[in-house]
Amino acid sequence: MFTRHFASLKGDTVKAIFLVCLAVGVVGVSYGSLAMAYGFPLWVPLSLSTLVLAGASEFMFISIVASGGNPLAAALAGLLVNARHIPFGVTVRELVGQRAASFLGCHIMNDESVVFGLSQPTAEQRKAAYWLCGLGVALLWPAGVLVGAAVGKLLPAPETIGLDAVFPAILLALVLPALKKRTTLIRASSGAVLSLAAVPFAPVGLPVLLSLLGLLTRKK
Repeated sequence: MFTRHFASLKGDTVKAIFLVCLAVGVVGVSYGSLAMAYGFPLWVPLSLSTLVLAGASEFMFISIVASGGNPLAAALAGLLVNARHIPFGVTVRELVGQRAASFLGCHIMNDESVVFGLSQPTAEQRKAAYWLCGLGVALLWPAGVLVGAAVGKLLPAPETIGLDAVFPAILLALVLPALKKRTTLIRASSGAVLSLAAVPFAPVGLPVLLSLLGLLTRKK
């Protein structure tokens, strides 16, 4: 069934999906190497990359825990980052499949699969692009973690080659376009200021949650 759907995609779309999934794998290398450098056993990042399958949440989780934060606070911060999946789920409800397949279809829902799925002109191509990208990410993200784990063992300090900066740089690139809106900029800046101000006083992981208060800021 999937082979027939995938055949409906144009070559340029398949190539773009492959390159994006490959980039996700490269970020996975960064994640895996950092997890090793932080002292986590391999099963932790590998399990997260397979079962959670949400890069931002996973990075945040290991960073908070490695800094001495409470795992529960780390998990809540991860849920906060992934709150965008709620509207995603509503938007792609026709693409995730039905019955048992829908469980896997929901699991592979991420920024990349949603973007490719919604950008196609026909219903068949939308579903094909969503699944191809989602499955590609689901395979290459853990694969990148395994490669990164090996690199992390060879390089106790991944920052020496900049692996620690890969994910923050990608997040910044994704966020910058949204900051063109004045209201978004004000609320994001307010949340960042609140979070930074709380760092010396609040337990590790809590400042990220406090940044939500920035949403209460109103444009003047």
